[in-house]
Amino acid sequence: MKILIKNCNLISMDESRPKIEYGIDILINEDKFEKIEKNITQDSSYKIIDATNKYVLPGFINTHSHIGMAIFRESVDGYTTQDWLNQKIWPIEDKLTKDDIYHSSVLSCVEMIKTGTTTVNDHYFSPNSVINAVLKTGIRAELTRVVMDAGGGMDERFAELEDLISNYNKKYNNIYISVGIHGLYTASKPCIKKAIELAKKYNLNIHMHYLENSMESIDISNNYNSQKPYNIVKDNFKDTNCIFAHCVKLENEDFEVFKDYNIKISHCPVSNLKLGCGIANIPKMLENGITVSLGSDGQGSGCNLDMFDTMKFTGLLQKGINENPKLLSSYEILKMATINGAIALNKENLIGSIKENKLADLIILDLSSVILQPINDIFSDIVYNCKGTNVITTIVGGKILMEDRTLIGLNEDEIIKNCENIMIKYTNKKRA
Repeated sequence: MKILIKNCNLISMDESRPKIEYGIDILINEDKFEKIEKNITQDSSYKIIDATNKYVLPGFINTHSHIGMAIFRESVDGYTTQDWLNQKIWPIEDKLTKDDIYHSSVLSCVEMIKTGTTTVNDHYFSPNSVINAVLKTGIRAELTRVVMDAGGGMDERFAELEDLISNYNKKYNNIYISVGIHGLYTASKPCIKKAIELAKKYNLNIHMHYLENSMESIDISNNYNSQKPYNIVKDNFKDTNCIFAHCVKLENEDFEVFKDYNIKISHCPVSNLKLGCGIANIPKMLENGITVSLGSDGQGSGCNLDMFDTMKFTGLLQKGINENPKLLSSYEILKMATINGAIALNKENLIGSIKENKLADLIILDLSSVILQPINDIFSDIVYNCKGTNVITTIVGGKILMEDRTLIGLNEDEIIKNCENIMIKYTNKKRA
């Protein structure tokens, strides 16, 4: 199938093109971009999308989330990270069935489709349930079976991860596999060594929580005979492709190790604020040449999966705490949500920008809303005033998942009801 998007305002995030181009046509052939130019000749067999006065961007890339956790939305108020996990999340997670996680993951995928995310880097368990949700909805995802050995069960978790790699690595064009380590405070040295060996054996990314809060540093020190976290990373993570999520409490030596080892960061500002973790030092990361991408975290701590919220908080927080309005241009923040995410996932040759022969992942924005007008700076308007509801069409791999705000092949009301029933089952709370 060929799709021809006509007469759009294009923000391609391709460095070889202008930052914005007007009156551009985009021809998608099967799953890739074939032509990007003005006045492409139409063919009667093409699916035509008129994008006059609309803006086309690459789909957002969410580099840290837990999409099976949609059912825990807004469950964190008044808890520290560790208390929230121990008292609210893990007791229910122990009871979740594969169907529960499937339905919760479908809801997350729908939320992403409707708010402009086309690729997610997931960090959860029960991977078969999550994969079934991804296949059902058509989103692009990098998935794992998170490993840890706090409380036992390491061998079982690794067996599930190796089964995941065997059954799904390179089997689908919208599914990728990574090695997920929960964190240094929940994974011992033998656990992380085994995970790293597995990542190197199959040339997979490593995805791990790192220094999300002050308590985590203390727990890591207790777990590793008073070693500093950066020394553990330096001793073990050389020659790996890592995405570390949060990184709020980095020390000077962490920045040096990250720079030397080319470790990428998934910045999750909303979750870090909600859990009272603090604010990551993004300017210092950028000064050290570290790739910074953006993540939502799960809905329990991150509120939602809307990357427009994540972009807005990223900019406002850094300008505010550093008392410097010149920090982080809007275009730089857009890069974090798109091409930087692709770089973090080691997939910049496939996704992250709209370019001939790349995979056809894009979103179309309608910016006619009164809160976006008049447009003085299009990049600032997108970062600070746009919302997920401004996304009208979402395409992943040349497949239209939503058109004119209508989901294709998915019953949103049924999906929501399934998740409501899960929480009624485990909390005995009646539907409002």
